[in-house]
Amino acid sequence: MSGVARGNASTRWGRWWQNWRFHLSALAVIAPCIAFPAFLHQARMFTGEAGLGAREAGVLQAGPYALRLAEFNTFEPMDAGIAGPRKVFTLALCKGCEESIRAVHVRIGKPRSLRAAGSLFSGVPERLSADLPVPDSARPEDGLWVTVEEWDGSSHKAEMPLEQASPATFAWLARKQETTK
Repeated sequence: MSGVARGNASTRWGRWWQNWRFHLSALAVIAPCIAFPAFLHQARMFTGEAGLGAREAGVLQAGPYALRLAEFNTFEPMDAGIAGPRKVFTLALCKGCEESIRAVHVRIGKPRSLRAAGSLFSGVPERLSADLPVPDSARPEDGLWVTVEEWDGSSHKAEMPLEQASPATFAWLARKQETTK
């Protein structure tokens, strides 16, 4: 005998459980190991080790500043309930320019003024992120506008076509526009 007391189960389920509980406990240990690489990838995305985002959109030239823009994920905008659809973008400032930049904003459609500049990027200069609301009035031909505000009060604007900045958002807006016609 193996020295392990198996018990006396009288039902079919009880006997099955006694025979297979080792295999099920091994599965409980192995299943997280299978999911671990996906978790590590997500963790590397959040810390910036895996790059600026899931897809780099390109470099924007806003006045004297070169800004690298990326989509955090390549999905269409996610519905955030009452807040509406939202999309996350990440941005990296140029080397040496972080001292003169006060704030960076992003918005779909040209901002009317600095007060309506859009969502504020926050984070470290090498990896800023902004949660951008997609307005109901947005159209696929609208651009993604980035506004850079300096400490002396001056501001610079740059536009990137939405198709280049986020193809998934562009397609989502085109589909949305088609259904409303």
